[in-house]
This record gives sequence, structure tokens and C-alpha cells, in this order.
Amino acid sequence: MLGSTHGTLTTDFRARVVACGEEPHASVVSLPTATRQGGLDVSGRPLHLAVPDLDHFFRPRSVAVVGASDTEGRPSTGITRQLIAWAERVGARLHPVHPAREAVFGRTCVPSVAELSEPVDLAVLLVADPLPVIEELAEAEVPFAVAFASGFAETGEAGAVAQARLAAAVERSGVRLLGPNTNLNAFEEFRDDLDGPAIALITQSGHQGRPLYALQELGIRLSHWAPTGNEADLETADFIAYFAQRPEVGAIACYVEGLKDGRSFLLAADRAARAGVPVVAVKVGRTEAGAEAAASHTGKLTGADQVVDAAMRQFGVIRVGGLDELQDTAALLARARPPRAEGVAVYSISGGTGAHFADLATAAGLLLPSLSPAKQDELHTWIPGYLNVANPIDNGGHPVGDRRGRKIIDAILADPSIGILICPITGPFPPMSDRLAQDLVDAAEATDKLVCVIWGSPVGTEDAYRTTLLGSSRVATFRTFSNCVTAVKAYLDHHHFATGYRSPFDDVPRTPSPSFRKAQNLMRPGRQLSEHAAKQLLRAYGIRVPREQLVTSAAGAVRAAGPVGYPVVMKASGPRLAHKTELGLVKVGLTSASQVRDAYRELTDIARFESVDLDGILVCQMIDRGVEMMVGVTHDALFGPTVTVGLGGVLVEVLHDTAVRVPPFGEKEARDMLGELRGRALLTGVRGGAPVDVDALVEVVLRVQRMALELGDDLTELDINPLVVLGRGQGAVALDALAVCR
Repeated sequence: MLGSTHGTLTTDFRARVVACGEEPHASVVSLPTATRQGGLDVSGRPLHLAVPDLDHFFRPRSVAVVGASDTEGRPSTGITRQLIAWAERVGARLHPVHPAREAVFGRTCVPSVAELSEPVDLAVLLVADPLPVIEELAEAEVPFAVAFASGFAETGEAGAVAQARLAAAVERSGVRLLGPNTNLNAFEEFRDDLDGPAIALITQSGHQGRPLYALQELGIRLSHWAPTGNEADLETADFIAYFAQRPEVGAIACYVEGLKDGRSFLLAADRAARAGVPVVAVKVGRTEAGAEAAASHTGKLTGADQVVDAAMRQFGVIRVGGLDELQDTAALLARARPPRAEGVAVYSISGGTGAHFADLATAAGLLLPSLSPAKQDELHTWIPGYLNVANPIDNGGHPVGDRRGRKIIDAILADPSIGILICPITGPFPPMSDRLAQDLVDAAEATDKLVCVIWGSPVGTEDAYRTTLLGSSRVATFRTFSNCVTAVKAYLDHHHFATGYRSPFDDVPRTPSPSFRKAQNLMRPGRQLSEHAAKQLLRAYGIRVPREQLVTSAAGAVRAAGPVGYPVVMKASGPRLAHKTELGLVKVGLTSASQVRDAYRELTDIARFESVDLDGILVCQMIDRGVEMMVGVTHDALFGPTVTVGLGGVLVEVLHDTAVRVPPFGEKEARDMLGELRGRALLTGVRGGAPVDVDALVEVVLRVQRMALELGDDLTELDINPLVVLGRGQGAVALDALAVCR
């Protein structure tokens, strides 16, 4: 599921496409406040994320509550009361601020923040319109503020305008704002009697974080909760980057409705990946209905879901579907040690249970190695010989009267091929299940391998579950088979990803290549390029195209066919001409001068009849062998240019078999894209077919990425289709291309 990234270009490819010059590309995107430091890549996008010092937000020395109240029945009174209790827990001095009150809950009240006797780290705004207060906070040099007020971008166009005014005022002020349309989750009471690595929680919807907050009742530590709301200023990326550097945080769990800025999110995820801190996320917007609901809730773009999914995988963010998966996966990743081996052993008291779980685990891609004959003989010392112990291991009933049960578990964990032991207990069956739970806990305390238990009882009040299993920080306990499988797969994938992770931002080009100079002269702002011009753009970046000539007469076509070489293909070429085949504007397999002459006249006649403007007719080399692929660039509203690869020709529209990546990425990711395709077997040879030049295809993907980075937002669309990938060592040729300029 997760792939690592090892640089932006292959070593030899870098040598052939050398970045030169010093000036950055002129098309520079608007940068969010948090990323205006640390340099830009060649597209004008930031390479570093300025991480806010949120220590004084979560642990302030002094807090001002603007609009504080102690009038019973008012919402602000309940909030004030909760903030007073929170301030006492974190050791902060709380100052109520209200222009019409002398005291609130017995605390002296001042009319404005400016009249406080000491500097304030955090201002909590309990006012309907926070905008007028922002300038006052700036003058008092308050670094952080929280705005609970709703009625902003989540309400529609008018609210979006109001939020834009608020965001602009915040940016001018230098104050960092959480909200608006947020809540009190940041000021919840967190248990301080739990140890071990903690989960830091980020949610755009406060209610969606409740199940994870309740994990504390199961003995799992939480350290922070950031309810980001509409993210007029502080956003999910800011909190990911901050939490990734906190020593107590073992995992970051996120509920995301919409991302504010794609590049900021990637930089934050990159920071977490460098630190080895897993990020687990629910991201809504997979469906049209979900995307619309998210927009109405947070007023932000949800982003094309395939692009969001790819971006998360590239940078190691583990995407899960539900809140139950979020809590179980985050809990496991926060607490489990790195795996000693990837093999999974399934140990059960029922052959049916073991077989069922083995099916689910294998389907998810988990490895269940068969235990060696020697290990099986050892297990049969304590397990009857007629039971299968190859893996899954069926004990027929865990021993309760002696130490055999513990010996079985220890023997399984001692196998070097096994890194994870999973024991599904579908329901309580005392005293057997009680003894089994205790033996598993004791074994887990004595090993550095992962021990997982699925307690399937719908009741969940049994002592074996509530006391024995949940009382151990070394056993990962689940309630469902599917959540266990999801979490264990994520655990293995995360550690595989994190091992040897190298940030693609380390190698991303910062200055334009010589190819960019050539490409600039070919761009036509606001226009679609003709096929001939689009192919010249490809040539500028070293992407091979067929031998061809653009002609404007029948005689010229005949003269061109000779050096191009028979048989030839003839195609109409013109701006705004996308679907030539459907209009009959392509002729293939022409073998003589007379056929070329007739084809020219027919193509120009069709163009006149269809009112198609032409810049000429292309006489092209005919290439009829190889696998047809497509490689393209599209512009995503959140992430900017994205690169897509898939099966080409008519198959791309029929099968929709594509993979996408967000630049920057390296050769490893380019190859992983091919591995995601359902039709990937076509590249390695099927039904006697010879394998094609996959290396050449990967190089085209990387060259297209370079084009996407350098041309940036000026290239809104590029479609190379078909890109014919020839036999091994013979390269790849772009037979057709479409390019649209901004």
C-alpha cells in the first residue's frame, strides 16, 4: 500500500536533463503564510513548511477569554467555565475580558486585551464577529487565538467572503488563528495516568473525534486534540508538522474533510515521514455526495479523490475508511515496536475461526508462512497430532490445567519467520478464554514481537477483556477481524515505507533546465496546441516522437513521405483539434505516392466540411508494434500539476486503468505507478508476448514530471496517447499528443 520515494530523477536521467540557470520560473503560485520560508522549487512552490510554535497554544502561560460570561443559560458561560478548569489543569493564568463586566466567576474582568497587566499567549474569542478583535490582539502581540463563531465559509458564498476578510486580517496581524467554526476540543481533559507513546488527534469536525478521545477509557494515551474547523489560518498541515516533532507522540490521527493547501499538506506529511511518525487519516469526499457534504461543512475543496489518495500514499499517510479503523490503526501504530519479521501466525481454538481469519488476512496481502516441519513437530508435543499446526495453528482448545498453553505461544513466537501473532477469540468461553488471554499477555510482555488479540464478544464486559487484555500495553486488542487485518497491514506497510525513506523534496529541481527555454517559445497562453506543436513540446524534453513532417500541399505530402519512409500515417493537425479519428482525420498504412496525394485531399476536404482550422497535414512514420500506453498531466485545484499513466489508445476511456502521482516523485514511485495498473501484465508479456521497454516508459513518466514542474500552472493539460512502448531496449514513441496552455 505504501511506497518509498528515492529522489526525483534517476541518476542517469539527471545527467541527461541537467538543471541549469539561476532564475526561478516566472509562474509562481500564491503561497500560504506557513510556507513562505525556505525556498521554492522550479514551479514556484515552497520546499519547506514553517512550523508554528504551538507549545504556547496547548500549554499557554496566560489566557484571555474575550466575551467571558457567568450568566447562567448563556452558551459563553459554559465555555468560560470549561476554560477556567482547563487553565487550572495546564497551569495557565486566565483573564476574563468583557467591556460591560467588572468580574466573571469572581475573577476581575478588563474591558479589552490591551488593558491586561501581562502578555497573553492565547486569546479565546467568545464573540459573534471575531474580525474587530484581531487588530486589538495584534497590538497586544498575542500569538494565538481561537474563534468559535460560525456563519463563515460553511454557510455559502456570503460566509466565504466574510471568512476571506477574516483570513486577510489575521495574515496582516501576525496572530495565528484556530477556526472559525471550531469548538472546545483543544481544551478537553486528557488523562495523565496513562503511559507510553500517545496519539495526537486532528479533526475538522469535533464530533468525529469523539471515538478516538474515548480510547483513553481503553488505556490508550492521547496527548493533544486540534479541532481545525474552517481553517481560515491554522490548518491540518500545521498540526501534523508540529505533532511530528513532539517526543510523546507515537501516531497522528486525522479526520479531514477538505485540505486547505495541497503543497502544505505534502510538506507536513514529509516532515512526519522523515521523523518516522505514522499519520493515519479518514479523508471524506470519496463520493460526490461526500464531497458536497464536506464542502457545506467546512467550505473547502475536497480535491479529486484519486489525487488525494495518491498524494497520501506517496508520503506515507495511511488512509482508512471509518472512525473505528482510524482508532484501531492509530492505536496499534502508536504503541507497537518495529516488526522483527513480516510473517503472521494465526493461533486459534477453532479450525473454522483460523481458516476464516487466514482468508481475510491473505486477501489483504498479509503473509502467513507455513511453519517448518521441525516447528510443527515441536507444537505437536503439546497439541494433538490430528490438528493442523502449519499456520493457522489449531490447538483444539487452549490448555488450562498446566503450562502447555504458554509453551505453545512461546514456541510460535520463537519462530524466526514470525513477527506477528494474532489470536482471534470469537467469544468468551471461561475458563479457557480467561487462561488464553492471560497466557497471551504474559507472552507479549516477554517478547519484542507483536501480539494481537481479537475479542469478538459483543458484550465486552468480561474480565478477560476489560482487565487482562486492556490492562496490558503490550497486547493490541481488537473487536473485529477486519479492523485487526487493516491495522496490521498498515503497521507493516508503514515500517516498510519508513525504512530508507528519502524525501523527494531533497532532489526536486529548483532552477529551469535547457528544455524549459525551448518549451517557453512553444507555449500559447489560453490556447490548445496543435498535435505538431505539442510534439515539439515533447521533443524539447527529450521524449521521442515518430519521424514526421508538417505539409500544406499534396505535392509537399508526397515529397515528405520519402524521407519519412513508407508506409506512412497522415493526420490533420490544428489547434482545438482533439478527436481526429472520430472525424475521419487520420489515414494509416499509406504505401504509395498516389495514396498520399489522395489522402491529403480527403483530409483537407473533411476539415473544410467540419469547419476545422488546420496548420497543416502531418506525414508520420508508421509504428504498429508495441503496447499502447498514455502519460498525461492535469491540474488539480489543491495539488497543482499531477502526472497520470495508464493503458492507452481507446482502452483508457473504456477501462479507466490509470495511476496518478503528485510531483515531486522519483523513479521508485514511477515504477510503483505501473505496478498499480490492472493491465500491468501487458508490459511484462502475456500469452507468449515479449516484454516491452519498461525502463523507457519510466523515463517518459519522469520527463513528463519535469515538464509538469517547470511549466507549472501554465500547462493545464497534457495528453500523450498513444505512447507506444516497444520491445525491451527499443524505447517508447509518442504517436499523438495534446497540450493545453493556461
